[in-house]
Amino acid sequence: MRKIALYAFCVLFLAAGIGHFAMESFFTGMMPEWIPFRKAVVYISGVMEIALAIGLFMKRTRYDTGFLIAIFLVLVFPVNIYMAFTAENYDVSAIALWLRLPLQFVLIWWVLKVRKV
Repeated sequence: MRKIALYAFCVLFLAAGIGHFAMESFFTGMMPEWIPFRKAVVYISGVMEIALAIGLFMKRTRYDTGFLIAIFLVLVFPVNIYMAFTAENYDVSAIALWLRLPLQFVLIWWVLKVRKV
């Protein structure tokens, strides 16, 4: 079961990283206007998510990569907060954006658990 949870997280994070390229304008629109070079930030974070997903998949780098993913999730949390407070700017329900906030903590817990597999 833990292996399934590990692989599911890897696929989820890989898909999120690919999404940064497939839906760049959506991700750019999520960020506050005051962030410079938003498009570049979207691409860089997409590359990071893909690399971190691969690192988590590989046994010898899994433990450290899991910790790095947890840090990454903490660092992007302000964007989720921004989106919840500016829900009218998105084609997503405000409820979904607010429910996404505690989900970030679930993802952090999840990756910290599967990094030990």
